[in-house]
Amino acid sequence: MASLKIYVDRNSQPSRAILLFCKINGIEFEEVTISLFKREHRTPEFEAINPMKQVPALVHGDFKLFESHAILIYLATAFPGVADHWYPADPRKRAKVQSALDWHHSNLRRGSVGFIFNTLLAPLFGVPPNPAAAVEGENTLIASLSTIETFWLQGEGKFLCGNDQPSIADLALSSEVFQLQIMKDDDYNRIVSPFKKVLQWVEHVKNATQPHFEDVYAVAIGTIAEFKKNP
Repeated sequence: MASLKIYVDRNSQPSRAILLFCKINGIEFEEVTISLFKREHRTPEFEAINPMKQVPALVHGDFKLFESHAILIYLATAFPGVADHWYPADPRKRAKVQSALDWHHSNLRRGSVGFIFNTLLAPLFGVPPNPAAAVEGENTLIASLSTIETFWLQGEGKFLCGNDQPSIADLALSSEVFQLQIMKDDDYNRIVSPFKKVLQWVEHVKNATQPHFEDVYAVAIGTIAEFKKNP
């Protein structure tokens, strides 16, 4: 099979989901680090890989692909030996996973990025914070966490859509929630801590993906610790 390259930054939520999926499923790949803080995603060389200038991106032989959900689906269907629960063959079960993925980008991710960028990260990228965007992001984020708690985690299963085993949607959404630990403590306690079922679900994903979780998330854990030391 043609060689597989994955272009990622381990501080990136979508990048971690891709890496974790590959490691869990024994998919051989070359990891190419694209540092967002160093703005390596804006270089002409990376633009040739992904014209949208974002991570993650994939090159598999002569095939290039970007957008993390599309990459997860490709990996789940193009490589042999991937367990069915990640992206089920049953059309109804698959549609449920797909619906969670589609919901993610216009809700949870939009709220998370809007709030964190405009309260913490904007100065690092030379952009002035937008207080109005931060408020909008917080409102969207709270609504999204509530929806996960009351809708996506309904049923007796430990994972999204009431499943007993994780899907690619669990990897994508849990990485987003994990990243919220980078918030200032007061913000985290106000916005995230009330959603106990969501936090327990993230722990379920972590436990289900060990020992690879600790490896893939180590960089992000270090970055979060640095932000906590230098608020």
